[in-house]
Amino acid sequence: MGPGIFIALTGLGGGGQVNSKVQANASAILYATFAFSGLFSGSINNILGPRWTLMLGTLGYSLYIASFLVINIHPDASAFVITTGAILGICAALLWTAQGSMMMAYPTEAQKGTFISIFWTIFNLGGVVGSTVAFGTSFKNTTNRVSNATYVGFLILTLIGVFLPLLMANPDKVIRTDGTRANQVRHPSWKSELFRLYVALKTDPWIILLFPMFFASNYCYTWEYNDYNGAIFTIRARGLNSLMSYTSQIFGSVFLGYFILDQKRVRRRVRAFYGWILVFLVVLAAHVWAYFYQKTYTRVEAVKDAYKIDIIDETYAAHVWVMIVHGFLDSMLQTYAYWLIGAMSNDPAKLAVFTGFYKSLQSAGAAGAWSTDAAGILYMNIFLSTWCLMVAGMIFAAPMVYLRVTDHTDVEDETLSTTSVRVADVEKITPAAATAEKA
Repeated sequence: MGPGIFIALTGLGGGGQVNSKVQANASAILYATFAFSGLFSGSINNILGPRWTLMLGTLGYSLYIASFLVINIHPDASAFVITTGAILGICAALLWTAQGSMMMAYPTEAQKGTFISIFWTIFNLGGVVGSTVAFGTSFKNTTNRVSNATYVGFLILTLIGVFLPLLMANPDKVIRTDGTRANQVRHPSWKSELFRLYVALKTDPWIILLFPMFFASNYCYTWEYNDYNGAIFTIRARGLNSLMSYTSQIFGSVFLGYFILDQKRVRRRVRAFYGWILVFLVVLAAHVWAYFYQKTYTRVEAVKDAYKIDIIDETYAAHVWVMIVHGFLDSMLQTYAYWLIGAMSNDPAKLAVFTGFYKSLQSAGAAGAWSTDAAGILYMNIFLSTWCLMVAGMIFAAPMVYLRVTDHTDVEDETLSTTSVRVADVEKITPAAATAEKA
């Protein structure tokens, strides 16, 4: 209801507007503030708790959706859209960090791929519902702009999402399927928690090899949704394309997470290599295919209102498959990234820090991509940079998979090491947590 509806809006290209520059600028500042806030969102999550963190995070999505309704009514309100983008960057960092730490802490080691798949399915159901709403309300639309009714529908859905975290269970209430309790999120002082960012890197430096993959994981959206979907399709075709893309993401995540990464008959270390090979091959196949379509048009032609492909055209079916394959790839890449993080620890506090790194770098990549789009960089250049970054991310991740992923999480990886933190700081966590760490 929050990020799912947001991706439905993004999937329409330009936020459903004729001129995509305002949306590109808003997205650039959104992800820039997201990148910065992600460095500290893990600390905030550990202090406020996941339910309140999720609730505060979802508010930003409602405000952002509302800004597009405003600019549809008042075309000179671009500054308001960009401002709400900055606010959403802060809120999104909170939501995604809380979600990531809970999703990776609740399951047993054997279920992490499945839980990630469940999350990704629910997340993309928001995109499916939102795209369906957009497609239905724009079916007879000839203006190439999303109607007010579409934005109102999106806004209502996101406001419902604001209150859904109240129905969730806190980690200390969760009992896993093997009878064990999920590790409780500790509540340390600001000083010791900020120091954990440094401790996490020092005690588990292999996470650095995943940084290129993190950076590339959201970089792809700019070309896919603005420079392909938004550039050459009519508004109703864009809605249907988004629907197909988000549906394929559900299947991609379930395929990799449940059938490959959680395959019980195969050791976890072997599954990690299977996952890497599959994702790498899909990266190559998806971009080789898309390259031949990208060669057929330029930004200049798209801006001049060249003919837009509609759902009744003979060429539509071939072009929509690019969206389907890239949606499949996106979910596989992000499922694999989450799974690798989950393989490094089972402790929510440590996972919150790692997830903060993930979302921060992911957002830095997205901010760079949206900035290049707003600056009018050639579509082909954005496409080639997307391709190169994804390949590089997989290559850098390979040594980490080989050297760091084991068949079972080691005891020392269960909790965030605090050997370098002063005892006075550790004791501020809780008496129970301090006793456990001393033991």
